[in-house]
Amino acid sequence: MPARPRVLFVTDLAYQARGRRYCDEDIFLTSRLRAHFDLALCHPLDAAALMDAFDAVVVRNSGPVLHYQAEYEAFRREAAARGTRVYNPLTGRGDMAGKQYLLDLTAAGYPVIPTVDRPQELGRLPEAAEYVVKPKVGADSIGLRILPLEHLGELTYGDILVQPRVDFRYEVSFYFVDDTCQYALHAPDPDRRWALEPYEPTAADLDFARRFVDWNGLGHGIQRVDACRTQEGDLLLVELEDLNPYLSLDLLPDPTREAFVTAMTTSLHRFLGAPG
Repeated sequence: MPARPRVLFVTDLAYQARGRRYCDEDIFLTSRLRAHFDLALCHPLDAAALMDAFDAVVVRNSGPVLHYQAEYEAFRREAAARGTRVYNPLTGRGDMAGKQYLLDLTAAGYPVIPTVDRPQELGRLPEAAEYVVKPKVGADSIGLRILPLEHLGELTYGDILVQPRVDFRYEVSFYFVDDTCQYALHAPDPDRRWALEPYEPTAADLDFARRFVDWNGLGHGIQRVDACRTQEGDLLLVELEDLNPYLSLDLLPDPTREAFVTAMTTSLHRFLGAPG
């Protein structure tokens, strides 16, 4: 491998996200990573055709893959067949593989918003004024619906999940590089998901988040653990984002942001040096 590894950085700079500017984050990240890697950017639809010329593919703000599901699955197959190093590794069990993990974690008794996918299991959910219905391959709240209990029997099951709508105090996200939490952010207003502020996690908060990172088993990469704080004070998992989590780097103080870049750079070097 050359002294300066070649990295293909996958991002959709034109993707429009509510309340966030994905492109700014990736422009910043690549401006820092260029000091350590020979780096080129490409759209996710071009990754499979270009990846052979690089030592690793870094998937960042590439947008919801449901907009190009067939091409994404083809990229995964080609990367596996060619032995291409992809960061994050494509073995993730969280959002990278759909929403099945919410069912698996519910069944295993983890602190997650209770989730079912069959009508005969609705009775296992706690009573709620309303219920959240979302597609198993959803992202960015696409296809999400809020329904009363009496309408749940009218749904067509198979490709959807049902959860109680939790009355929570706030949402909080924990941002990991490999197995280390770099920072946390929270949304004090439940109605403004992306109006985020710095959050100082407690030891119990970090133990909560690390349980899901440990469960996911990724040896390298960036993960975001999204949770909500219930009125009773407990944390419940909302999402385990392990494919292309938005990092809200623009909201961080300079030392925290630079520490994240250092951690990611070190992680990438370690990933490239690991046995293939």
